[in-house]
Amino acid sequence: MINRQQKAYESVVVATGGQFPMQASGRAAVPASTTAVSNEGRGSNLTSALLKPLRRPNIAVTDIGQGPVLLFVHTGFWSFIWRDVISRLAPDFRCICFDAPGTGQSDRLRAGSISLVKASRALTAIIEALNLTDVTLVVHDLGGPSGIAGAASVQEQIGGLCVVNAFAWKPSGIPFRGMLGLMGSVAMREFDVFTGILPRITSSAFGVGRHLDASSRTAFYAGIGRQGVRAFHGYLHDARKSDAIYEQLDRALTGPFRTLPLLTIFGERNDPLGFQPRWKQLFPDARQVVVSKGNHFPMCDDPDLVAASIREWHGDRVAPTLGRGN
Repeated sequence: MINRQQKAYESVVVATGGQFPMQASGRAAVPASTTAVSNEGRGSNLTSALLKPLRRPNIAVTDIGQGPVLLFVHTGFWSFIWRDVISRLAPDFRCICFDAPGTGQSDRLRAGSISLVKASRALTAIIEALNLTDVTLVVHDLGGPSGIAGAASVQEQIGGLCVVNAFAWKPSGIPFRGMLGLMGSVAMREFDVFTGILPRITSSAFGVGRHLDASSRTAFYAGIGRQGVRAFHGYLHDARKSDAIYEQLDRALTGPFRTLPLLTIFGERNDPLGFQPRWKQLFPDARQVVVSKGNHFPMCDDPDLVAASIREWHGDRVAPTLGRGN
């Protein structure tokens, strides 16, 4: 079905029996044999999917497991970052992740057309096209603003928020806005395209690679590609000025989402701007987890702890509220 508010996307087609990406060339393709999406006969096999738009881009979706829905949202690099935590949660949950427009296995975009609004619309379209209900969002990094803003368009279908090293408010202050200005600049973008330094750091133990073997680390790096690097910096550039997204976030977090169960998970070594304490101010009843010696990707640093924390919190705080409405 076409979301009445976001008509850029038409439907989802799926090919079943695939595998979560273990290796990639930067543009891995979904198998050619596709059918209209259906929840009938899903089984426990992983489903690979492309969200088919009326206009580009196509959005790559991974769907595995059965049970309550966890929708994993990262905006920046690509959904490979969720692999290890999803593998631990899939026995008990239906786990869905996707590559934001311009990243991973989704269609590439020009750097100038990258925006958090596009990423938020992709999330809204996925929820509606897959007919998802009682969704728990698990957001990371710029998936915070894009994911929560996109979910606000289908607020009655959201049951909980899990925030992993993410924010969801307008950037303020010199350190925060200065970082976005620097990392989102054309000069930094093209330097990174030329050197590949940030993807290499991110694929190391400092980023997603603490528990990855060499082939998995290579797969993560290959799934980014030069255009993916440009998209990453494009999203950072847009995050500094996306006022429409931040207005939507403010309305959601002080309105329909204010009573949702909230779990925050942050790396011990990576909250220099105090995001986790701010979440506690917004949601006094939030459950908060700090991953010892964790960095910006705590779900990669300690996937066992992160998966166990999500499972326990969902059982304690989310499951009892499902079906009541917000």
